[in-house]
Amino acid sequence: MSPIAVILTIAAYFALLISVSLISSRGKGGAADFFNGGRKAPWWVVAIAMIGAPMSGVTFVSVPGMVGVDGAAMSYMQMALGFFVGYLVIAFVLTPVFFSKNMVSIYQYLEDRFGAASHKTGAWFFFISKILGASVRLFLVCVTLQLMVFGPLGLPFILNVAACMLIVLAYTYKGGMKSVLWTDVLKTVCMIVAVVLTMVFIAGDMGLGAGETVRTISGSSMSRIFFFDDPNHPRFFWKQFLAGVFTVIAMTGLDQDLMQRTLSSRNASDSRKNMITSGILQIPVVFLFLSLGVLMYEFAASRGISQTGDLLFPEVATGGYLPAAVGVLFVLGLVSCAFSAGGSALTALTTSFTTDIIGVQGRDDAEISRVRKLVHIVMALLMGVTVYGFYLLNTQSVIDAVYKLASYTYGPILGMFAFGLCSKKQVHDKWVPLVAVLSPILSYVVQAHSEQWFGGYRFSYELILLNALFTVLGLCLLIRRRTERKPRPCDTHPADDSALR
Repeated sequence: MSPIAVILTIAAYFALLISVSLISSRGKGGAADFFNGGRKAPWWVVAIAMIGAPMSGVTFVSVPGMVGVDGAAMSYMQMALGFFVGYLVIAFVLTPVFFSKNMVSIYQYLEDRFGAASHKTGAWFFFISKILGASVRLFLVCVTLQLMVFGPLGLPFILNVAACMLIVLAYTYKGGMKSVLWTDVLKTVCMIVAVVLTMVFIAGDMGLGAGETVRTISGSSMSRIFFFDDPNHPRFFWKQFLAGVFTVIAMTGLDQDLMQRTLSSRNASDSRKNMITSGILQIPVVFLFLSLGVLMYEFAASRGISQTGDLLFPEVATGGYLPAAVGVLFVLGLVSCAFSAGGSALTALTTSFTTDIIGVQGRDDAEISRVRKLVHIVMALLMGVTVYGFYLLNTQSVIDAVYKLASYTYGPILGMFAFGLCSKKQVHDKWVPLVAVLSPILSYVVQAHSEQWFGGYRFSYELILLNALFTVLGLCLLIRRRTERKPRPCDTHPADDSALR
């Protein structure tokens, strides 16, 4: 696929993106509109947006590619089933709490429940996780664009990063959550259309009809979904299923980026409907991605393509094996995922940093808007610098390490919310940051020695549960004793107090 074709595809999508952003952000554009869309979003719009919201450019490339790596097959569906249960917990447990307290940032709950130190701890853990995770996702997309466009044209990587960040900043600067919601809807549509049409083109090239395509996928050794045979294996069903439940609770229900969409609903009832609907619809969408992966591996085997994993989809789509339309679909799906994920992350970072870390108490709407706009630009610059930093390091191990770090940071947040919702005990708030830092460290130590200590058991995504458990145990150690009553005048003389009895 030529660089000019890629540029034209991106330019066309960018024009559509800006048009959607301008239409959706019409109005005064005050702080409330930026942070939660003025809480006027129809529930079905949020539901459609939430289908594609958790998916980034990395997801678009990696999920189809994973079916042929290390015998993974379609085991990811086990987690997808757990995702749905996690969405139910969010719908019936978390969203009523957040709406009842009329929260802009979900981490305000931690201050209401424990104190200011807990509030800041949750916000900073989210900030570190999101800035690293979002930057890694954009970095991988920028690397792809560098190979397809900027490199062949002799343009430096830093210009690539600057262009991507300007696009993300341009469509979120005014509209905020309003723009994010509607561009997420656009992203969901583009992503599903790209996957379906790519499958149609591949099946057509292989001479397969609809029924034959289904039989080819179902008959493949890579179509296995359930793994019940080895409890020690990372893909054992209950490990994957439970990890799916708690991963969604932590990385969706307790993530400002994703919950900010839900908080833009009109009320808790609408929020519940959009969460349940998107939870149901994500199951067939994930299955569609995995089915594409199986079909691509069958196609690759027939054409002698050796690429696997994350490299398979780009090779099949842009390697000249299929019509140019497939390459356009790939680029469209990739950039729609990348820019939407980057925009939502930037909006969430701006919201959390403004409301949680800087604070908006005592400020009028005009002042909040000025602060928010400055923070928005600074967050964009910080994301761009972080992306370029990954480029300078230029090692896959760094990317893996950042992803692991990002997953660790949700454990303490999950633990704090779990303790707060399931207990009425108060804790010594000033020590909560120490517990939140120690929990991931202890989790890493256990993970590193799990095979030796637990008879060959290897942790997978369920490590987040251990991380949260350490946080809960730490908070239990910080429980305050029952608050002593305020001293009365007669309490100033202990001897007299005994006489009064």
